[in-house]
Amino acid sequence: MKIFRKESKTWGCVFDVAGKEIEKNTLETRVLKDDFWSDPDAAREVLKRKSRLEEVISGWKERERVYRDLAQLFEMASEEGDEDTLRDISVDLSRLETGVRDDEFRLMLGAEEDRLNAIMNINAGAGGTEAQDWAEMLFRMYSRWAERKGYRMQVIDLLPGEEAGIKSASMTLEGPYAYGYAKAEIGIHRLVRISPFDAGARRHTSFASVFVFPEVSDEIVIDIDEGDLRIDTYRSTGAGGQHVNKTDSAVRITHIPTGIVVQCQNERSQHKNKSMAMKYLKSRLYERKLTEQRAKLDEMEKSKKDIAWGSQIRSYVIHPYKMVKDHRTSLETGNVTRVLDGDIDDFIEAYLLAASKR
Repeated sequence: MKIFRKESKTWGCVFDVAGKEIEKNTLETRVLKDDFWSDPDAAREVLKRKSRLEEVISGWKERERVYRDLAQLFEMASEEGDEDTLRDISVDLSRLETGVRDDEFRLMLGAEEDRLNAIMNINAGAGGTEAQDWAEMLFRMYSRWAERKGYRMQVIDLLPGEEAGIKSASMTLEGPYAYGYAKAEIGIHRLVRISPFDAGARRHTSFASVFVFPEVSDEIVIDIDEGDLRIDTYRSTGAGGQHVNKTDSAVRITHIPTGIVVQCQNERSQHKNKSMAMKYLKSRLYERKLTEQRAKLDEMEKSKKDIAWGSQIRSYVIHPYKMVKDHRTSLETGNVTRVLDGDIDDFIEAYLLAASKR
């Protein structure tokens, strides 16, 4: 049974609610001034900051209200010896603590782009079917993770392997701070196992790369000159059957100045595929712009190494022992099945915590 303590005040200090309310009131005073809109760009930044402060403050107050209600119910149930209610309170308190923990990590995600949706790209490394099967395993892992987080995942493009697995996959992750969390997965992922495709049952090592880009929102303007684009259409690939598109509905867009290539074939309409591909391109260009503004390589650039030995951020070992280890934080677990089933938050949070202390 969990014991109630005066954690509410402690949490209040962590989130500095009083300080945020003072800042919000100051911004509200600025908004009411006659010349507020004399600088539209600055005004929009003020309104965005005010909106974020209101979100944090209201979220904190709601958690504080839930905590007080649980504390009162705990006292009543304790006096009456109501064990069923006490067990329910313990479950609710665990959920509340998890929510506060999530709030704490979101406070570390302070970059403008962290709040955005994400576009994730998975590519199989060298190794044919082995690597392509591993890429599909990662695709499944992130699909399960997105489901756990309550994110909506939509496949943009998926290129199947010749025999099994996938050569590459691109998908959007829609939800609060999707990019802020998913960016922790940027890098090379290594798998060690007995190959199910090797008749000699030998141990194989496979690699796959993961890149993540912030999805550009309507508030962010990315100017693209149509003359800088080469747009190609082609027939969508798939497993075959009656539902395969028999028209050239898939779209590939090349941004000539940067050499960035994006494609989408998931929609049945060429128009929708083009629209999604353009969104993907804008996100790639936005990430490129952010990298230049920061004047140093970010996580994505640091991870652009060969998909091979010595460059992995995380290893997943199924044979001769079971272990998943993140080489950036040294966090490890022996429960490989749980991790491959999408339970990767511990790895993500450990990395974000370490990155915030740099």
